[in-house]
Amino acid sequence: MSLEPARRIFAAASRPLAGLGLILLVLLGFPVSTGAAAEPPAATAMRLEGDAGRTRFTADLSAAVGYSVYVLSNPYRVVIDLPQVVFSLPPETGQEATGLVRAYRFGPVDEGRARIVLDTDGPALIGKAALLQQEPGQPARLVVDLVRVEEQAFANKLAAAGDDPAAMPLAADPAPAVGGASPDRPGRRRVVIDPGHGGIDPGAIGVGKTREKDVVLAFGLRLQRLLQETGNVDVVMTRQDDRFLSLKERVEVARQNEADLFIAIHADTVRGQAARGATIYTLSEKASDAEAEALAHKENRADIIAGIDLETENEQVTDILIELAQRESKIHSLVFAKKAVAEMKPVTAFTGKPMRSAGFVVLKAPDVPSVLVELGYLSSREDERQLTSPAWQEKVAAALARAIEKYFAQQLAATTP
Repeated sequence: MSLEPARRIFAAASRPLAGLGLILLVLLGFPVSTGAAAEPPAATAMRLEGDAGRTRFTADLSAAVGYSVYVLSNPYRVVIDLPQVVFSLPPETGQEATGLVRAYRFGPVDEGRARIVLDTDGPALIGKAALLQQEPGQPARLVVDLVRVEEQAFANKLAAAGDDPAAMPLAADPAPAVGGASPDRPGRRRVVIDPGHGGIDPGAIGVGKTREKDVVLAFGLRLQRLLQETGNVDVVMTRQDDRFLSLKERVEVARQNEADLFIAIHADTVRGQAARGATIYTLSEKASDAEAEALAHKENRADIIAGIDLETENEQVTDILIELAQRESKIHSLVFAKKAVAEMKPVTAFTGKPMRSAGFVVLKAPDVPSVLVELGYLSSREDERQLTSPAWQEKVAAALARAIEKYFAQQLAATTP
């Protein structure tokens, strides 16, 4: 089974370019295919559509390529950097003005690099960027949506970014999308929150008889509220009450809702009371250590309580696990995990290894970046006290919400290892 094309693009960090004005936003694209091509990809068509409020630029490509997109000022323009691309286009291409774009130009920059520059008639931010993979009878397509902003709003966003222009969020995007985008989610991201266990499966039981299913549901609902209050994120809960869902059902919730991020919430137990603190887990074919492997084995057996044949499910997702370990979803999951640790560390303790990896079934949606947040150990009296504290839940949920917002606002420049 192969991975579906990556569906989401996130802002990436970058340095200012000398002599090119101010960089306001950077987006990074990763090619799904990394195989070497005999000939460089060709740009076979380019076009603009939209109006003065929002304009879409589309480039047809003979093959998917990596790309970066950033906005510059003095003068206002959008720059799209590509690897080596041959431009097989009519000479008049780019001379027309449409919407926000007065004209555009393109060509090689140096050996192995090409560039497209869109001249805009005023300040604009990137509302969305995406690389659509080739399909039978259809070329690969690079799509960049531009959204007009007022000069003051432009300046305010720049000031908020400070010395780190990549910290600037995506354009606020109340305008309808141009052609084909989801009309109910313009510029928004969707998070699926998955409180573990539930119903006949209580999960771990603490030293004070606290049930894991109750703690993680309370935390998940707090996180949902905080994210909804930002107005920037759509939230889907796998469960909002005390009910049981199979691991497969939890994964399907993420896929059916086209989630941009899946967060499983847990609070386990270990032998003794010495171990305590939070841990962020990502998916890996090979566990990072024996403890992570044991926890994944324990969590993956949760369906046995409901009489579900886990062996069949594991066989069905084996291919996904192998491919996911090599593609975009793993990269995005690791990027988010780092942000979550950075935001949560000031407000709660972590284990000696804050980030770990293992083969959790619930993280195996092939096209959805996914993490499992282990809030703490119910086998620790101190952790159990915190886990049941509304004040502690609120501050940790707020930290995790900040990590989610920052993740969607910027993505660290990364390449497939």
